[in-house]
Amino acid sequence: MPFTTAAVLAAAALVAIAILARTALTAWNGWLDLKRAEIARPTDGSPHALGMIDLSDLKERLRKLEAIAAGVDL
Repeated sequence: MPFTTAAVLAAAALVAIAILARTALTAWNGWLDLKRAEIARPTDGSPHALGMIDLSDLKERLRKLEAIAAGVDL
């Protein structure tokens, strides 16, 4: 293979890798920005679904502990 052909292929491969790296970096930064926006989003006082699940789980555990303390067999 002549030197010019190898040099052109190497340059093309290097450009392709640079384009892929730039695209991946842009996507990563966009994902990080999205996560930062989710964390910084102000709450309007309404509980999230996950928080409601946690709250109902805690209420159920509390009910069971009160039943144990009262001597009631579940």
